[in-house]
Amino acid sequence: MKKWIVLVAGVTLQLIFGGVYAWSAFVPALTEQYGLSNGECGFVFGVIIGTFTIVMIPGGRLMHRWGPRIVATAGAILFTSGYVAASLSGGNFLLLLLSIGVLSGAGIGAGYVCPLTVAMKWFPNNKGLVMGVAVAGFGGGAIVLSFFVQYLLQTVQLDVLQVFRIIGIGFGGVAVVSSLMLSNPGHTSEGDRGNMPPPGNIKAYLLTDKFGSLALGLFAATFAGLITVGNLKPILEDAGLEPAAATLGIALFAVGNAAGRIFWGRLSDRIGPRHSVLFSLLALGMAVFLLLFAMPAPYMLTLVVLTGLGFGAAFVVYASSVVEYFGVELFPLLYPVCFLGYGLSGIIGPGIGGWIKDVLGSFAPALGISAAVVFLSCALLAFTLPAEIEPAPEDTVPREADAFSKRSLKENE
Repeated sequence: MKKWIVLVAGVTLQLIFGGVYAWSAFVPALTEQYGLSNGECGFVFGVIIGTFTIVMIPGGRLMHRWGPRIVATAGAILFTSGYVAASLSGGNFLLLLLSIGVLSGAGIGAGYVCPLTVAMKWFPNNKGLVMGVAVAGFGGGAIVLSFFVQYLLQTVQLDVLQVFRIIGIGFGGVAVVSSLMLSNPGHTSEGDRGNMPPPGNIKAYLLTDKFGSLALGLFAATFAGLITVGNLKPILEDAGLEPAAATLGIALFAVGNAAGRIFWGRLSDRIGPRHSVLFSLLALGMAVFLLLFAMPAPYMLTLVVLTGLGFGAAFVVYASSVVEYFGVELFPLLYPVCFLGYGLSGIIGPGIGGWIKDVLGSFAPALGISAAVVFLSCALLAFTLPAEIEPAPEDTVPREADAFSKRSLKENE
């Protein structure tokens, strides 16, 4: 029973953190009421993603030392503090950058890896599927938040800064409670660490071709996805959709994002890491490329769902591939480094997309560039990503770790 409680708590935490993908719902209010440009709004979103990925690295190490409960709770408190501080910013670009971009981004980074690692330890025989379910919460967070924000801004007619305060206190409070429910199987009183074996030296793993290939693929997929989702509402409005339909597009992207994480997680268990990476890149690249063409709203929204589906794959196929290639105990140490590709794409992608719109008056060039990046990386990974799963010669930790996780799970079910 406990493993299901932990899984639900982890999915809830991911759901709240994943509301970051509804950022474009705030963009029209910030530009109209406080004079921010599209580029500035995109840059705030990019800093959230960049900070998120950078903080994941020490977050993963601290989780080994202190356990998932303490680290995730600290992340939830930072998340709350960032949105509350943003509500006091007066719409100032720099203050929004520091509050939501840095503080909330750091909170997401600290808490993100905790529910993923814990879920795989409680369900060692279904890592890909459980990973997909856990990160589906992150992808689905924008569904809830986009409609909630639309209701508060359009129906209740609150100021966008008041909405930030509500999100910080309400959603942040739920995140804190969810974080307190996380634990490892077989945990002890010693910091909830579960007597985990020492991680060893990870440098040798970082220098392998398979790790570099995964990092490149993750960068390409998230670069295309973040340019799209970070500017999605204005992209759809420029394509002729009404504001309500554009807001629906944010939710539909989130639906595809969440569904893609479960679908690709399950598929990766069946076809292996190499094929899941390559197929997901091809699917995403084609969906983004087709967004360049004018079409009726129903077809445009369908493409938004497909783009979300391909984007969601990036958060499960690379994570499950790290586990398959390197083992579950090395996951919280290696995956945050791989995830830096996501941070880099977050910093440069949404801001560049907004800047191109400001300068050229269209998002089309940005979408074309992102599709090209995806296709080129897919072609390169077809030659560099190994098909066989063979741990490095010195990789003894993952085998010990898997045995430990399964033994602990049997003791606690």
